[in-house]
Amino acid sequence: MLLRPATPADLPFLRALYADTRADELADVGWDDAQLAAFLDLQFEAQRTDYERRFPSADHEIVLDGPVPVGRIWVHRGSDEIRLLDLAIHSSARNRGIGTTLIRRLQDEAKAAGLPLRHSVVKENDGALRLYARLGFVIIGEIATHHAMEWTPT
Repeated sequence: MLLRPATPADLPFLRALYADTRADELADVGWDDAQLAAFLDLQFEAQRTDYERRFPSADHEIVLDGPVPVGRIWVHRGSDEIRLLDLAIHSSARNRGIGTTLIRRLQDEAKAAGLPLRHSVVKENDGALRLYARLGFVIIGEIATHHAMEWTPT
């Protein structure tokens, strides 16, 4: 598994990846394809522009399995924390250890820097919550839709 910086040429892949990550959540909303596509495009752009505005120096990378893009990771490295903004693996590449490997790399980096590793997880994303709990993250707060989670080096 390799990482490379995301570029504007990756936008079609990133839009499709975003839609893939929301597929289960939106399966039963009753919208036609055009409504669903418009909603997903709006949400994708809102997320992208928010991260770019709030974390302009964050690393946004494409996760590759060989030459094939299978995900993305977006990480902000601050003076007081490492923040995993987003980690998304396409459904066709999940459950192969890719996400675990990427998170463990960040944990190693956080440990070396003596910083906490933080992330927010959608409350209804049981799979992600199990993954982060298994990797030692604890819930430290919440907002309406997300749990704030943290891993602290020992």
